[in-house]
Amino acid sequence: MKSESASLFNAIVEAPFGAVGIRTADDAVRELVYLPPGYDEQAATDPLADQAAQQVARYLREPDFRFSLPLAAAGTAFQRRVWQVISEIPPGSVLTYGQVAKLIRSAPRAVGQACGANWFPLIIPCHRVTASGGLGGFSNHDEETGFHLGVKRWLLAHEGVKAW
Repeated sequence: MKSESASLFNAIVEAPFGAVGIRTADDAVRELVYLPPGYDEQAATDPLADQAAQQVARYLREPDFRFSLPLAAAGTAFQRRVWQVISEIPPGSVLTYGQVAKLIRSAPRAVGQACGANWFPLIIPCHRVTASGGLGGFSNHDEETGFHLGVKRWLLAHEGVKAW
């Protein structure tokens, strides 16, 4: 549907919650974007986008799949520390913002902000970080019935997390 997506993304992969847009440049994945329903699948425009699209599709079929893609340098030193901890959370498991904060000697709110700044969702699985008393936010969104929290719920259920 959305014709402007062809110029925005190097590939779009359909997903149960909508789609995942993939941007590549300079032999690295630059960004993954959760897209709401209405975006048509788009064939890859380059070999790396094709590889990324195949890996996203495989994760959507197999929740234990581990990504292996070159990622562009992104984020502050603090954000990269948070993302490193998050990258080590196995599928089907969650940590709270507070638990991640304790591991890096920081504050839960700062961890949440770093999660929201993640350029590589799915690859750096911020959906595996929750609030101590509930789901928490996702991708800098916290509306209870909104698209992004719906994506987070789907991803956690896909990985076998039963709480949400």
